[in-house]
Amino acid sequence: MAGGGSLAGGSSLFSGFRVLGLYSNHVPHALRYHQKHREFYLVTAVGKSLHTYNVNRLGIVSISNSLSDDITCIAADRMLVFAAAGRDVSAFARNKEVVMRYHGHKQEVRLLLPLGDQLLSADSNIYLRLQFDPNTFDVSAMMHPSTYLNKVLLGSSQGALQLWNIKTSKLLFTFPGWSAGVTALQQSPAVDVVGIGTAMGRIIIHNIRLDETLMSFMQDWGPISSLAFRTGIGVLRGHIAFWDLERRQLAAQQRHAHNTAVAAATFLHGEPLLVTNGADNAIKVWIFDQEGGGARLLRCRQGHSAPPTAIRHHGNDGKNVLSAGQDGTLQSFSTVHERFNKNLGHGWFKQKKKKGLSYEALRLPAITAFSSTAARQSDWDSIVACHRGRLATTTWNYQRCTMGAHHLQPPSPHRDAIAVDITSCGNFAVIGSSCGRVDVYNLQSGLHRGCYGDDEKAHRGVVRGVATDTLNQLTLTAGSDSLLRFWRFKTRKQEEQLKLNAAPASMMLHRDSGMLALSLDDFTLLVVDIETRRVVRKFAGHHGNINDMTFSPDGRWLVTAAMDCTIRTWDLPSGCLVDCFLVAMAPVGVSMSPTGDFLATAHVDSLGVYLWTNKSLCGPVGLRPLPADYQPAVETLPGVTADESEQEVTSEEVDDVYQSADQLGVELVTLSLLPESRWKSLLHLDDIKRKNKPVAPPVAPAAAPFFLPTVPGLTPRFTAPTATEQETQSHLLRWGSLSQRSEFSLALESVLSLRAVDRPLRLLKDCGPSALSVELTCLTSEGGGASSLLLAFIQMIDSMLASGRDFDLAHAYLALFLKLHLFSLSQDSVAMAALLRLSARLEAGWAELRASFNQSLCLLSYTKSALL
Repeated sequence: MAGGGSLAGGSSLFSGFRVLGLYSNHVPHALRYHQKHREFYLVTAVGKSLHTYNVNRLGIVSISNSLSDDITCIAADRMLVFAAAGRDVSAFARNKEVVMRYHGHKQEVRLLLPLGDQLLSADSNIYLRLQFDPNTFDVSAMMHPSTYLNKVLLGSSQGALQLWNIKTSKLLFTFPGWSAGVTALQQSPAVDVVGIGTAMGRIIIHNIRLDETLMSFMQDWGPISSLAFRTGIGVLRGHIAFWDLERRQLAAQQRHAHNTAVAAATFLHGEPLLVTNGADNAIKVWIFDQEGGGARLLRCRQGHSAPPTAIRHHGNDGKNVLSAGQDGTLQSFSTVHERFNKNLGHGWFKQKKKKGLSYEALRLPAITAFSSTAARQSDWDSIVACHRGRLATTTWNYQRCTMGAHHLQPPSPHRDAIAVDITSCGNFAVIGSSCGRVDVYNLQSGLHRGCYGDDEKAHRGVVRGVATDTLNQLTLTAGSDSLLRFWRFKTRKQEEQLKLNAAPASMMLHRDSGMLALSLDDFTLLVVDIETRRVVRKFAGHHGNINDMTFSPDGRWLVTAAMDCTIRTWDLPSGCLVDCFLVAMAPVGVSMSPTGDFLATAHVDSLGVYLWTNKSLCGPVGLRPLPADYQPAVETLPGVTADESEQEVTSEEVDDVYQSADQLGVELVTLSLLPESRWKSLLHLDDIKRKNKPVAPPVAPAAAPFFLPTVPGLTPRFTAPTATEQETQSHLLRWGSLSQRSEFSLALESVLSLRAVDRPLRLLKDCGPSALSVELTCLTSEGGGASSLLLAFIQMIDSMLASGRDFDLAHAYLALFLKLHLFSLSQDSVAMAALLRLSARLEAGWAELRASFNQSLCLLSYTKSALL
């Protein structure tokens, strides 16, 4: 569902379009099999809506309408998808629309289980009409045992299990448990055998009919979050373990399958595939084709597992957005299609793994700031990133989707890097640190090329921002000492400095216009012209820290995002605020596309990158200066939209699909949709039959049996042939069959009186070439018809040519008709007069078509030969 447009008093410049990089959360997924498409579909919950993916490509095919609250659990059957949000349960049809709601729970619904034409739902106190005391039996898992009619198995956080008959509401049996809370229940391929996962990490394979434990396993990764059976059992909590049930031992394991606990894992029936999703915003499909029973990652859809910290558009086409997250990853999201997304991965320390060094210890901290350019990205690394609390910056290669070859570190030790900028030529990187140093590095070699300042310090405090101009003549630095300094790029000598009213928090340079925007700690904005080196604009209005800024491609607008949850657009020529709107979560990053079509934003506690459409590109937008006391309205954050090429169209959705008109205009000629074999070979049926004539003579019938079949009984009697055998053996036709009229002949009689040609034409379209030839042959009196039928057929063809529809069929039918009945028509004066009128219509229609063809051919030949 795309986010709605502007509300009353909302943004007049931007409209919510879609969100990138959201795939899954902590809610376990549901798997459906579509009988008609013969394909598996995966349903995940993302906030208040459901996303449906096809497992073959992991392409999103449907997004449901939003619910009033976040979805807590989902389930699916053959027809519907059920989602619980708060105390209510909603049923979705076609993965989109809510068709039914279920009320009655007093607390939040935690579990759902479709059972036939019934739905079971459970919260912390109530399970349908069955009351439980949460102190003695708190329902934590439930499952329907295979072949157990109207039975459901419940697990509790106290460790006990209960088997209930939901039809009679009777408790059938109580299992004492294993002194640990039940976290997962799963039916095994064997009847009566279930898998039980506990909070202590123990896995029990139990026969519920005999109340006998067949085997048990133990793993030390923590509570069991999900179980799945194939030839073994997978136990997941960030890692995957595959147990061989026959040998009763660990067969294989997949460590770090997800960054967080895995929400659910499901094996696809009849395929060696395992589908997993987790709270790390990832959906993964694993295939079992490794030696020893191991699995490898087949396909994946993954976004940030922690909120983004900085976003920037990469390249000049505006189709890719680079995003750095608190999870330490650097990713690229495509605004065109998900298949163009790239994950550049985590940053790693440049050292070999030592014995005893953990997986997490090798990771670099999260990226706090980065700069990218597409100028020389095919030659060397084109992205430079600063990491939290680290003095060395890393380089990244966008084309190879890996961390680069260099760690840029100055010769003398200093504190962590804060700001970074890459020159427009793509050869140098300028990096500012928290101790006041500003260093220059060569990106091709990674060598240090110098620093700014006489005492190797450009500022007496933290460097808050660095920038270089288009021609690499100036370097601009801003520090916490409230100074903006202008340096010569090559000589690294200071030319001028500008004293600011407050310490700058960040800065952004628009190279084409030479405008430099500075956000100050007092929540004000300054715009400096780097040519005149004077402050040309000053804006005030934000009531919180300004987190990020971006310019429009033409340099006319400055868009700012602040902790007061507002996104404001300032018009530089007029010096006024022209647009302002509120969002539910404070924005931490903002970036305008180089083409000006989209504005990308990142928000606190949100894993996605949100796109907003620039309305000014679609039509005239009246931008007026907003008053100082303007109260902005809240804009709904946009949601995910399904790709049209991946959308699932079921038989129930046919009514919503656009149906093309039979004819766009009466002056146009419309062809039929029939294949050419149905009408193109009508004039060559005799040749086709002659070629298809069998070469061998007909086979003699089988000889009669030596013993004739008799009817059982005391009196011997021969078996009479059945009606079907009589029809196959007889070659005689009953009298009267020749005198019967076909359905087409009866429908053709209505043409003379009612001028209704639709029914006889529809009957001809259903006939094959041979059957159509027989129908036209039987129009004369010799074939059982009448002379009036010939005139009716001519009028039917005339009506088809007059309407312009089925143009190819009209000519093919007329050609076969004249070939069969031209001699009979020459003897009938009324039919000849009708044929002459039809001939005049044919000449007029062909003259119009010929004129159109000649005009098109003339224009085509001119465009091919003219020098344009």
